[in-house]
Amino acid sequence: MSDLLPGRPRVAVFLATSGHSGVDRIAQRLIPAMASRGTAVDLLRVQGHGPVLDPVPDGVRVIDLGSRHVYGCLLPLARYLRRERPHALLADKDRVNRTALLARWLAGVPLRLVLRSGTTISVDLASRGVVDRWLQRNSMRFLYRHADAVVVPSRGAANDLATFAALPLDHIRVVANPVVTPDLAEWAAKPPPHPWFDEQVPVVLGVGELSERKDFATLVRAFARLRRDRRCRLVILGDGRRRDELLGLAGRLGISDDFALPGFVPNPYAAMARAAAFALTSRWEGLGIVLVEALALGTPSVACDCPSGPREVLADGAYGPLVPVGDDAALASALARLLDDPPARELVQLAARPYHVDESARAYLEVLGLEAGA
Repeated sequence: MSDLLPGRPRVAVFLATSGHSGVDRIAQRLIPAMASRGTAVDLLRVQGHGPVLDPVPDGVRVIDLGSRHVYGCLLPLARYLRRERPHALLADKDRVNRTALLARWLAGVPLRLVLRSGTTISVDLASRGVVDRWLQRNSMRFLYRHADAVVVPSRGAANDLATFAALPLDHIRVVANPVVTPDLAEWAAKPPPHPWFDEQVPVVLGVGELSERKDFATLVRAFARLRRDRRCRLVILGDGRRRDELLGLAGRLGISDDFALPGFVPNPYAAMARAAAFALTSRWEGLGIVLVEALALGTPSVACDCPSGPREVLADGAYGPLVPVGDDAALASALARLLDDPPARELVQLAARPYHVDESARAYLEVLGLEAGA
């Protein structure tokens, strides 16, 4: 933990994450990168929630707000804002965003407030309950306009949010996620999380929460088609409620001996770097962080053309094939093409260039009012 660092501009980041989500990885990269550019950063945490910074970088303080619930942090957050008077506050996800807006109003101090929404919100909420959909839509429609800006990771997510929440498009800023870090190759060189990656049989890889949104059932069905014609294996890294369902599906399709679910691993990059092909099968995304990570490591990749992000990342298919959401036959065909004729590593890596962490940190600080161009 750093000292107060008088004289340096200060940004507060208010988050409540699972500890192993995409937002966690974003925070773990963005916060140190902002601090390295001369900004003091306070990470304001809800008890029992992520993100976890280990070690805590120079220029960063981690402040526990004293409650295990987001709304319970409202008064502590307002007191923090009055006491510390940061230049700006960055929040992420709707419940946290609502709390940040109310805390700024209660604190009554001048500061720039930037909210973030990391997914294609209309699709994300389509599977939620009626009350949840009503609450989030109206909070975005009537509250988000009182923030100084709303950040999203892709043009598709921006257009969706503007339509869904009736927000002016010029109130929404597209800022690339901080995905590619200088130490990515170092992490990729570490031992892989499963022995199959050290063998000669090609491995197809998926990474993410075992949830309906990630739709790994489509990947399992596609792999079963692929497996009919060639020797290969499938590994999916991640935890979630669909684990037993995926194992059962693999058993019914007769591919259990070539399918592995090692669970969540903190370093998926060693697997990404050794995989013969990477597949993103999400039904919706804000960007698709794991897709960018795989591309940065030069791994041939295919993605379902979901809203939003993969089409932008893959430049309409220039850096890897796009297939319809839920189409296991098209996915199997695309994977076969990647295994038979993989694109050049250098071409694949070009797709990840806009997502380097230093450029993303510069863009975030610009939106937060701390770099030229804000």
